[in-house]
Amino acid sequence: MSVVAIDGPSGVGKSSTAKEVARRLGYQYLDTGAMYRAMAWLCLNRGVTDPVDVLEQVRGADLEISLSPDEFFVSVDDIDVTEDIRGEDVSANVQTVSGVIDAREELIEMQRAYIAAAPEGIVVEGRDITTVVAPDADVRILMTARDEVRVARRAKEVHGNADAEAIAATQDLVTGRDAKDSATTSFLEAADGVFTLDTSDIDFDQVVETVLQLVKDAQ
Repeated sequence: MSVVAIDGPSGVGKSSTAKEVARRLGYQYLDTGAMYRAMAWLCLNRGVTDPVDVLEQVRGADLEISLSPDEFFVSVDDIDVTEDIRGEDVSANVQTVSGVIDAREELIEMQRAYIAAAPEGIVVEGRDITTVVAPDADVRILMTARDEVRVARRAKEVHGNADAEAIAATQDLVTGRDAKDSATTSFLEAADGVFTLDTSDIDFDQVVETVLQLVKDAQ
């Protein structure tokens, strides 16, 4: 069983790359960020912000996440939240969950269980994947990109374009969250043995081919 771990900040293309790599290899796909977003959605809907209460929500929730790159979904207590967790309100409040160490540990244990149960192979993406969640993965990659590139990509994803207004509205969602998350996670610099893949000036196909070659080289 092969594990491909893809780390990095928002806007570098982790999710789209991980899905396509999983698809090409016939592997499962795990979006760990979606798990944090789902729990943030739950806390927002229940008005929970206190760390002790956040941990209680995480422990008590029935969180389900698809491991298919083609039929991705996330549900919380049998409610499909696949689309809802991509909203700006959730993006702005992910730190409510990710900033609570014990809540992180609960989700990390779930992620490790998914990885261990993968029958053939799995591509796992998110923050801290290469250093905390799957430090022994067969292939570990830190995807990066210049700040302005990341903000423009996320603006297109959230607002449908990257004009000045969309950029301004997206700036804090990207760089602001990085600043908050860097207090509890390490995803901006590659650890020893982690391949750094700068996606600033290469297209999607080149990124995917680079990852596939890394996987091939590791076999």
